[in-house]
Amino acid sequence: MRIGPHELPNRLFVAPMAGVTDRPFRQLCRRLGAGYAVSEMVTSRKDLWQSLKTSRRADHTGEPGPIAVQIAGTDAPMMAEAAAYNIDRGAQIIDINMGCPAKKVCNKWAGSALMREEPLALQIIEAVVATCAPRGVPVTLKMRTGWCDTERNALRLARAAESAGVAMVTVHGRTREQGYSGQAEHATVAAVKAALSIPVVANGDIDSPEAAAAVLARTGADALMIGRAAQGRPWIFREIAHFLATGEHLPPPATREVQAWLTTHLRDHYGLYGEASGVRSARKHIGWAVRTLPGGEAFRAVMNTLDDANAQLRAVSTFFDELADTHERLPLPAANHAVLRERA
Repeated sequence: MRIGPHELPNRLFVAPMAGVTDRPFRQLCRRLGAGYAVSEMVTSRKDLWQSLKTSRRADHTGEPGPIAVQIAGTDAPMMAEAAAYNIDRGAQIIDINMGCPAKKVCNKWAGSALMREEPLALQIIEAVVATCAPRGVPVTLKMRTGWCDTERNALRLARAAESAGVAMVTVHGRTREQGYSGQAEHATVAAVKAALSIPVVANGDIDSPEAAAAVLARTGADALMIGRAAQGRPWIFREIAHFLATGEHLPPPATREVQAWLTTHLRDHYGLYGEASGVRSARKHIGWAVRTLPGGEAFRAVMNTLDDANAQLRAVSTFFDELADTHERLPLPAANHAVLRERA
C-alpha cells in the first residue's frame, strides 16, 4: 500500500476524528497495529494558526512518518496556504476534509457540505494539489457518499479528484444527512473503487475483524479506515490484521497490557495538553477504555471528579490492578461472549 512516494506497513488506517486523534492517540494506534494515521482537522483560517488548539493539532513531535495532516475550509487560496503552512511544519501528506458531518463545520460550508458545491470542491482540490505537487507532497481526499440519499455524488467527485491529481480517496459509507446514524453502505465505495486507478479506502462501521473482511470483500478497497471502533480499543488494528492474515481471532489482550498502554497514553496526553487541560480531556479516553468492563460505569463516575493527573493515574492503576486479580485477560462484553459461544 502506497500513498505517493510513501510505502505503508499495512492497509489499516486511523480515521481523523476531531478531539480524538491527537498525537498521543495516533502514536498509540500505530504501536498497536495501525499502518497510517491522519491528524484531526486543522483549520485553513490563518488567524487561528497560532491558537493553542491549532498548535496542538499541528504537533508531530516524535511521530513516525508519513505525517498526514487534514485541512478544512471553504476558500481555495486559503486551503492552499494552509497546505503550505503544514508542509513547512512537517506534513508529508495533506488530506482535504470533505467528510465531516458536524453542524458547526457544515454550517460554514466546510467538511461534507462541500459535496453540495462541486465547483468549489474542485477548485479547492486543484489549488491544494497545485501547492503540494511541486513539493512532492501527495494530496488525499476524505468524503462521504453524498449530502443525502437523493444527492449521492461521491463517484462523480472522486473521478474529478483523481483527474485533478489526488493520490488517494477515502469514502465514508454514509451521507452527511445520516451523520453517524443507521448503517454504512459500501456499494458506493465499491463503485468508486471500480472507477478509479488510485487507491480507495473504505470507512464506516468497521468495528470487528469480521466486518473488516466483509468490507474488503464487498468493495475491493485498497485499505480500511477505522474511527469510532478504536476509541477505547486501539488494539483493534492488530486484531484485524491477525484475522485478515490467518482467519483466526487473537485472544483478548492481557489486562496488564491494557493497563500499560493506557498509562503510557495518559502520560503522553498530559505532556501535550498540560495537567489542567489534560486531565479533563483524558476523561473521555479513560471512559472509552473501561465502559464495557466490570465496574466500569461506577469507576467513570468517580474518575470524572478527579482534577489531578497523579490522582487520575492512581485511580486507573487501582482499577486495573483489581481487574487483573480476577481477569488475566480483558473480559469481553456480554454480547461478544454470546457470539463466541455461537462460533464454538
